[in-house]
Amino acid sequence: MAAVDRFVTTEWLNNHLQDENVRIIDIRGRVMPASEPPPHYFSHYQDYETSHIPGAIFVDWTTDIVEPGSPSYDIANPERYGKLMSKLGVSAETHVVAYDDANGMFAARLWWTLQYYGHERVSVLAGGWQKWIAEDRSITSVIPSIEPAIFEPHIQSQFHAAASDILASSNLLLIDTRSPAEFAGESSRASRAGRIPGAANIPRKSLLDVNGELLAADQLRTKFAAIGANAPKEAVVYCNSGVSASFVMMAMLEAGFEAVRVYDGSWKDWANNPDNLVE
Repeated sequence: MAAVDRFVTTEWLNNHLQDENVRIIDIRGRVMPASEPPPHYFSHYQDYETSHIPGAIFVDWTTDIVEPGSPSYDIANPERYGKLMSKLGVSAETHVVAYDDANGMFAARLWWTLQYYGHERVSVLAGGWQKWIAEDRSITSVIPSIEPAIFEPHIQSQFHAAASDILASSNLLLIDTRSPAEFAGESSRASRAGRIPGAANIPRKSLLDVNGELLAADQLRTKFAAIGANAPKEAVVYCNSGVSASFVMMAMLEAGFEAVRVYDGSWKDWANNPDNLVE
């Protein structure tokens, strides 16, 4: 089966709206600053109901792809995830294209969850909803009827890291993708503030250009090199609950890194465990 690009353009998607093997997923939402009182996480389902890319179906990043009751929004278990993707009509042949209104952050999270469960045919729409609208492309309020498919999850452990993996290795390239204020311990979404010892900070937004799209590969390499991050060293990326980290993982792969994992529980998991050291 042919490989797909990590990112597809609005032009590409516009030319494939009628492709039976393309499933468009709208995963719009937002995250409030850590300095604000909770709740911090929201989906934009009402925006989807108002208008969306033709053929798109909605996934709520705060509930649909997470394990119920997980304080760190960990990925849904295989059975739960498989049922969702089957309901959405995603089979092994389906090319999933995800978009959001947050510069690819939530779309990247969906990309990571599909990769983790063995579905490689997934792309993020470069520029997302904002670019689609700016180019005056077609939109609709019609919610499509989807024929269910069979999705079989197959865990790919090379995409996932846990606290135990970080504790077991002293040679990991540990990347914190939260804001500089969170990295400095000035605000936190967990019970403690600070960072994981040894981590370097590269906020997700620092990897975007003026249009909110991912920087070119050579620019990304320059950004990572500035914090001492160079391929091919194995990297673990974390944020608060694995969402921004998923986007930065994509960025690192685009920059030429090969061994990159997302710490799914991220800062919420690490800092809320009093046995873990923080800086």
